[in-house]
Amino acid sequence: MAGSGLRLSIVAWAVTRAVLLMCVFRVWIMPGSDVSVDIEVIYQGWYGVLRTGIFPYDDVTWQYPPAAALAVLAPGLLPFLDYAPAFFVMCFLADAAVFGMLLYAARGGRRGALGAWVWVAGVPLLGPIVYARYDVMVTAVAVAALLTAGRRTRLAGALTGFGALLKVWPMLLLVGTRRGPQTRSTWGAALATAAGMAMMFAAAMPGALAFLTFQRDRGTEVESLGSLVFHLARHVGWRGKARLNYGSVEFLGRHVHAVSALALGLSVLAFAWLVLWRVRVRRFTATTLYDAAFAAVLLFTTTSRVISPQYMVWLIGLGAVCMTMRTPRQRLPVALVLIAAPLTQLEFPIWFSHVVASDKLGVATLTLRNGLLVFATVVSCSRLWRETVSEPPAAGQEPDPPTEPRESALVSR
Repeated sequence: MAGSGLRLSIVAWAVTRAVLLMCVFRVWIMPGSDVSVDIEVIYQGWYGVLRTGIFPYDDVTWQYPPAAALAVLAPGLLPFLDYAPAFFVMCFLADAAVFGMLLYAARGGRRGALGAWVWVAGVPLLGPIVYARYDVMVTAVAVAALLTAGRRTRLAGALTGFGALLKVWPMLLLVGTRRGPQTRSTWGAALATAAGMAMMFAAAMPGALAFLTFQRDRGTEVESLGSLVFHLARHVGWRGKARLNYGSVEFLGRHVHAVSALALGLSVLAFAWLVLWRVRVRRFTATTLYDAAFAAVLLFTTTSRVISPQYMVWLIGLGAVCMTMRTPRQRLPVALVLIAAPLTQLEFPIWFSHVVASDKLGVATLTLRNGLLVFATVVSCSRLWRETVSEPPAAGQEPDPPTEPRESALVSR
């Protein structure tokens, strides 16, 4: 039964990805806007600068860690294609890599086939934006790190460190590692990899760390949780504007800085909660690593000043890993993320003009999407806390099992 489910998932993956490729190659254009424009204008512009051996440090839209240069330069590996088509192909290959890893983890029925289906369904629900941003490449690295963490802790740590140099958030995967040798090995490899790569980039390419100052002045993006304050305020006389700023459409006007500061405060509180959880955790189960990674990324996505549509790719990928590793407490949060995915596609690109205008359709869609993310975050974090901190272990269960999971999801001896 499991084998037939996996075979059917392969067919579904091939069909849905063919549709996505038709969208980004403009065989069929999605209503609303063409998501490939940023690749042809912004990414290709960065590509031209990076090829000269420097970072685009005079461009405030470059807000990424130094290893992001590798993702932007990756289409150069396909010199027979123009930049945009080559970029889409590289994203498609990253998508295929994630799917392949999930299939391998579910081989022989030893793991859950549901994880592969989460990825098969989640990506097309989110739409062509998946192939028009490099986040799917980062997600592939994060999924590989989690699926190797059972046995190959140093490899998992190195992949996590590399992922953090691509887009920071994969460092959150470390929060759920078991105390003791696993934490020392994984964290040590991650920090060594991230620090080593950062130093190499800084030495070889000027402007490698410019992204740190560019992030400082970000405002409240129109799709974020905090933006709902201004969407509603527009209907009672607030006179602010929604304008392109630092590479995304943000609100500009009175009180925006206060709401942005509040969002930063919420992210600080999210970090404090994770630290408290890490200190208070009483036991680590075979699935704690995956539960904690999903909950942590949910926390920081929901509280961010910017919730770009492509951020949902991270959650879909981590949710797929959770289902592959059979983490029952995360099923509802993963389902909520999947429901939020098509709403995200509606708010961008299909109804983005309504969101920018703060009309009833745009505000209702955005409120529902963000509400689902908040609900998923609360459920995910509360279940993680109950499982590892509040509830006593079952009879005969060790509070902190000393052994690793019996098998690796990706690499077996």
